[in-house]
Amino acid sequence: MVGAFGVGQAQAAAPPAPSITAPGGFVMNNGTGAALFGKAADTRRSTGSTTKIMTAKVVLAQRGLNLDTKVTIDKAYSDYIVAKGASSARLIVGDKVTVRQLLYGLMLPSGCDAAYALADKFGTGTTRAARVKSFIGKMNDEARRMGLRNTHFDSFDGISNGSNYSTPRDLTKIASGAMQNATFRTIVKTKSTTQKVTTRTGGYRNMAWTNTNKLLSTYSGAIGVKTGSGAQAKYCLVFAATRGNKTVIGAVLGAPNETNRAADVKKLLDYGFKR
Repeated sequence: MVGAFGVGQAQAAAPPAPSITAPGGFVMNNGTGAALFGKAADTRRSTGSTTKIMTAKVVLAQRGLNLDTKVTIDKAYSDYIVAKGASSARLIVGDKVTVRQLLYGLMLPSGCDAAYALADKFGTGTTRAARVKSFIGKMNDEARRMGLRNTHFDSFDGISNGSNYSTPRDLTKIASGAMQNATFRTIVKTKSTTQKVTTRTGGYRNMAWTNTNKLLSTYSGAIGVKTGSGAQAKYCLVFAATRGNKTVIGAVLGAPNETNRAADVKKLLDYGFKR
């Protein structure tokens, strides 16, 4: 009798697949890599600032990386923000900011200035343009190394120059790989932070950054990862949450607005935990 009840329970427990408004979505079990849900999971789309997951992944993979190395903020980084009307960590020209702090500025307020500073620091070449090109090359090398055939980067921050794209499945895999790094995990689950940076004159100033990922405050167990938005990308979110010993990770791309994006992600996470 108990056995029969158990079977009935198992059958009844299989949840119906969720319906999402975003044109692309994917969810997987982060522990096993098993796909749990996909909607146009391998269709290439603009990714917006979810691109910065790969930016951070490449930085954190640098051999002999010292997170406390200081980087001087160049005028080119702030000029870029103004020219592009881009999201900013509000970095001040002349300040000396550690690599760790730049990663917070990259992933919390989605600072394109922080992304530029990191690309300039960790690319190779005698000119800024060469270093940035080299860094974007490293992003593409990493995508190839991971076997991601539907991902290509042409920018360090997701402000596309015409061929910056990925898919829900590929972005999920990039994020899953990045989440293996303890520093990355710590940063992307941080709701807000105040960082003390060194000014040009040798004094200090506090930089306050708030995470654009509201999922951290609205979904129990949320641990990351990164928002993205833009005219072409619409509203994107690469997300992860842990409940008990299960971590679910995934992505939605192209949601029509922030409200729909949030609703889609909640549906996918709920589904992922029920599976």
